Amino acid sequence: MADIRTVGVVGAGQMGAGIAQVSAQAGYDVVLYDVSLELATKGVEKIAAGLDRLVAGGKLDAGARDAALARLKPADGVNDLAPCDLMIEAATEKEEIKRRIFAQVCPVLRPDAILASNTSSISITRLASGTDRAERFLGIHFMNPVPVMKLVELVRGIATDEAVFEQSKRFVASLDKTMTISEDFPGFIVNRVLIPMINEAIYTLHEGVGSVESIDASMRLGANHPMGPFQLADFIGLDTCLSIMQVLHDGLADSKYRPCPLLVKYVEAGWLGRKVKRGFYDYRGETPVPTR
Repeated sequence: MADIRTVGVVGAGQMGAGIAQVSAQAGYDVVLYDVSLELATKGVEKIAAGLDRLVAGGKLDAGARDAALARLKPADGVNDLAPCDLMIEAATEKEEIKRRIFAQVCPVLRPDAILASNTSSISITRLASGTDRAERFLGIHFMNPVPVMKLVELVRGIATDEAVFEQSKRFVASLDKTMTISEDFPGFIVNRVLIPMINEAIYTLHEGVGSVESIDASMRLGANHPMGPFQLADFIGLDTCLSIMQVLHDGLADSKYRPCPLLVKYVEAGWLGRKVKRGFYDYRGETPVPTR
């Protein structure tokens, strides 16, 4: 089996850019692909700005920054992914979008290339079944923000080849990340525990037990969480939280995973959190203000 030398990342948003950055810093050549060269180029620019901040803060030397940037290439079309030994999909958490991406990239990739999804909750076995390489498909789930968070969940589908899984372990270790191995069940480990906790916090608000501020303060100071559940939900994106809750509810058929109606209402309103400057907090002023 060929060594992993070139990594392709599909999706130049926050997650994809983060995966591309840590891969380039670890010495891999990286091809960053999105629906247009313009978006891929903006992703590389975002990475460059992040590396500049690390240099300014004394956490990275300028030579290492320049070397990482030299390994990054924005893709001018899907054919630029052809040399990749490993391709990681980091698109939005919608199964139909991921399936369309795999249908697009599989004919371009070499038969021996490994295909991975950064999905945070969707069945790896089911995603793999729609590709031409189920035995070379797995989940590599990075945490957000990727350059900061140390954990990566590795998820093996029912058909994932053992040698491919072992090679993927070595890849994750080379990024200076800590890995956990999860079985292929809805939400895996992190989101199976985390997102229902956020959903329960929203139910607690919905039922009038406490306010946004009191619930966040209670979990920060009473449970020693670094962020309150509403702060965290806004950071993750309320649309992503809802998508994961729907995957859990559909996949496990248990009423305890029913998305809170208030979460649904916020998503329907387009109040998705920090990325649109309004969620459970309003971020349009100097300091965040609760919206409920």
